[in-house]
Amino acid sequence: MNMISFFSAMVQAGTPLLFATVGEIFSQKVGHLNLGLEGMMLMGAVTGFAVGYGTSNPLLAIVAAALAGMAGALIYAIITVSLKANQEVTGLTLTIFGTGYASFAGNKYVGYKLPEGVSSVFAKTPFPILSDIPVIGEIFFDQSILVYFSYVMVIFLGIVLYKTKYGLNLRMVGENPAAADASGINVNRYKYFYILLGGALSGLGGAFLSLSYIPVWQENITAGKGWIAVALVIFATWNPYRAIVGSYFFGGLDIIGYRLQKFELPIPIYIINMLPYAATILVLVLMSIKKSKENKAPGSVGKAYFREER
Repeated sequence: MNMISFFSAMVQAGTPLLFATVGEIFSQKVGHLNLGLEGMMLMGAVTGFAVGYGTSNPLLAIVAAALAGMAGALIYAIITVSLKANQEVTGLTLTIFGTGYASFAGNKYVGYKLPEGVSSVFAKTPFPILSDIPVIGEIFFDQSILVYFSYVMVIFLGIVLYKTKYGLNLRMVGENPAAADASGINVNRYKYFYILLGGALSGLGGAFLSLSYIPVWQENITAGKGWIAVALVIFATWNPYRAIVGSYFFGGLDIIGYRLQKFELPIPIYIINMLPYAATILVLVLMSIKKSKENKAPGSVGKAYFREER
C-alpha cells in the first residue's frame, strides 16, 4: 500500500467530516447541540448535485448547497432559539427531515453523473508551488479546491474564535448567556448566526461528497458521516484546529477497508468497514471517562435560554 497515496486519500475522505465538525463546534460554542448534521449534510449534498447537474455552474452548486444546509439550520434555530424547544429532539427531527428531503429530491438523479464542466472544477488540482514540496505537497496540496478551502476555513474561524472580540462574545454566550446578555451582547443574534454558519458548513460537507468525492448521485451518500462528526466535536474538545486531526484520522478509517481488500486478509470486509463507527463509540467512552476543565463542553449546551429568568 502506497502510504503517500493513502494519506492523500485520507485527507480527501476526512474533508466532509471536517466541514461538518467545525460547523457543529461553532453551534455548540453558542450553546446548541444540533444532532441534525446528517440531515443538513444530505440536504447540501442533494441540492448541490441537483443545481450542478441542472446548471453546469460549479459556483451556483456550492452556494446552493450552503444555503440548503442553512435552511435546515434555520428551522432548527427557530424551534430551539425562538421557541425554546428541546435541542436533541429537534436535531433528530431535522436528520429525519433531511434524509427524507434527500430521498425525495434525489430520486430522479440516482446513478446520474455530474457534467464534466462541474466535476472537473472539483477534481484534484495541484496547488502551484506547494504541490512540489516532497511528501507534504503530494498529500495536502494535490487535492480538490474544496479541500484547500477547508484549510483556509479552519484557520480563519480559529482566529475568529480565539483572537477576536466576536470569538470571546460567542464563547461567553455558550458558557453563560445570562451574563452575556447583561453585558449588552445580543444573545439570540449570536445564536442564530453561528447555528446558521454550522448549517452552511454541514451543507458544504455534503456537497463535497456529491460534487467532488463521489460525483455520482446515490442514496444515503453521507453514510452516517454526520453522526461521526457529532462525536468528533468531543474528540476535538471543541477546538477547530484539533478537528483537523480527528477528521483525517476518521477519514483514514473510512477508506482503509478498500485499501486492505487487495491483501486478502482473513478478516471479513464488513468488520473492517465497522472501524469508523466502532472508533466513534470508543472515543465517546474514553472522553466521558477522561474529563478535564479545559476540555469540557460549553456550559449552556443543550439548555434553552429564557431571558426572563436571568
